[in-house]
This record gives sequence, structure tokens and C-alpha cells, in this order.
Amino acid sequence: MSEAPDSAALIEGFLEMLAAERGAAGNTLDAYRRDLSALADFLERRGTALTLTGHADITAYLRQTSEAGLAPASRARALSSMRQLFRFLVEETLVAEDPTQGLSGPRNRRSLPKILSVAEVERLLETARQRTDGATGRDRVRTLRLHTLLEVLYATGMRVSELVSLPRKVLQGDARMLTITGKGGRQRLVPLNAEARMALDRYLAIGGGEDDDVSRVLRTQWLFPSKSAEGHLTRQRFAQELKELAIEAGLDPDRVSPHVLRHAFASHLLDRGADLRSVQQLLGHADITTTQIYTHVLQERLKKLVHDHHPLAKARLDGKAERDPSTT
Repeated sequence: MSEAPDSAALIEGFLEMLAAERGAAGNTLDAYRRDLSALADFLERRGTALTLTGHADITAYLRQTSEAGLAPASRARALSSMRQLFRFLVEETLVAEDPTQGLSGPRNRRSLPKILSVAEVERLLETARQRTDGATGRDRVRTLRLHTLLEVLYATGMRVSELVSLPRKVLQGDARMLTITGKGGRQRLVPLNAEARMALDRYLAIGGGEDDDVSRVLRTQWLFPSKSAEGHLTRQRFAQELKELAIEAGLDPDRVSPHVLRHAFASHLLDRGADLRSVQQLLGHADITTTQIYTHVLQERLKKLVHDHHPLAKARLDGKAERDPSTT
């Protein structure tokens, strides 16, 4: 009887397929690897190989994660990872049946995205702009970079990973648009407003000064270079600078992050009349169901529209005022 294939090798084969055929991003692959490695460890302790896994094994694993206090969203993601792995193994004829069939994940009430008001975003942008006044040398590079990052993020709604890794060549062509390469290598066009364009121009003008050290820092392939291993500003460093700016602007730093600004971009657009399909394209969502989390904004706008403009709503309010003695 031949030995069962090594679980780690099977998982890596699955991840290679995701990367090659579906263009899965590095962060996505890391999440799958963590989920599936945890399953493989559990199965090993039970003395079960991945290819011999049954329905009872998966049920036991999900029960253990629940008892360990794993959040419903994390358990649902783990089950999704397992489903995709076993479908792959079935297609490769490495297992006869999918042991996850018939299993339902934990119900997870999807929370509404946290956003900032327009006034709060404007306060954040103005604080970032004021920081640039009088700054010199490397401090000027840092303050102009942060102001530019914020203006571009709020103007485009880019993912933070897309923003910090923008290549300098993205500025070639139409100055009013950026071509963004997002998840799965999919490209999309996003418009730049006047404020973002002006912030970019101020930032890019640094390299033309007499400070050779500053010029050398900016002469790279990246739009936002740094000394990180990647060669560009990291997501973590940008988030840290943003928290510091929030405190300076008088905002709760726990409410401010690059992702919150992406949410603000989408919600503020919808609140001002943009349609959901356009916002989906700007955000780079492959499926409009992902964008539908913002429909609460549309619902509130529609309620207000009916309340303010529908003739029957106005008539009922007028009738109530006539009947209410407190209004006379």
C-alpha cells in the first residue's frame, strides 16, 4: 500500500494553482496557507492524512475552532479555504469525495464599514497639508509624501497595497487618470481630482532641488520609495503615520486607517448620487456583492429623498402639524 501524499506538499500545490491560474495575491495566499496548515496540524494529531479526511474530521475541526473562541468570520473563511482545497484535490483525482460537502459555515452578520464624515476627512487633509509648511530636507519629503498619499487615496479609493506600491511610470499619459493594477492582475482606470494632482506635483517637485540626498531618495522606480525590503513605503508605516496625523487633527486614531479612508471614498460618492456599479469599478471589486455593503448609504439617501421631496410625505407632515396643538 502506497503512502498518502504529504499534506504540506498538497497544500503548496493548491496554492501554486491559485497563484498561476487565478492570480491570487500574496496576502491571499498567506491567509490560505495559515488556514490549511492549521487543518493539517489538527489532522496529524488525529492520525489522519489530508487525502483520507472525512466529513467527521472536518466537523470535529470546526467544533474545535468554535470552542477555542475563533471569530465566526475566521471560521467561515477557514471553511471556505477547506472547500476550495478539497475541490482542487477532487479535480486532481487525489481524493474521491469532498468531505466539506453539506457543511454550512457559521452565520456572520457582516458589519457596516467604519467611515469618517466629509468634515473629518477634510480636517485630516488640511492637517497633513499644514505639516508641509516650512518643512525642509527629509522632513519635507515625509510630510509631502503623507499629504500626497492621503489626497490620492481619498480621490481614488485605492487599496492601501495598491497605493504604496504605485510605480513612478503610472504617471505617464493622461495626468487626470491613473491605471491601477489590482487583485489578480486586473487593471482599472481611476480619476485624479485637482487636489490630488496638485499634491502630486508638489511632491514630485522635491527631486528638482539642490539637496542631492533627497533627490537620490526619489530617483527610484517607485512613486513612494523607502528603505524597506520592497523598496517602497510599507502599508504598516503608512498606517502608523496616519494614526499620528489623526491625533494631531484631533480625531480618534482608532477610527482612522487607510482602509477607513477607502470606505469614506465609496460612501461619500454614493451619498452624493454615484451609482453602485460605478463605485464597484472604481474600488476594483470583481463582484458587485462586495460593493453592496455600502447600500446602507444608498438606503439612507433614498429615505431622505422621499422624506424631503415626496408630496404625500409633505402633506402628512403638514396634516400632523395642524393636528398637533403644540405647533399652534
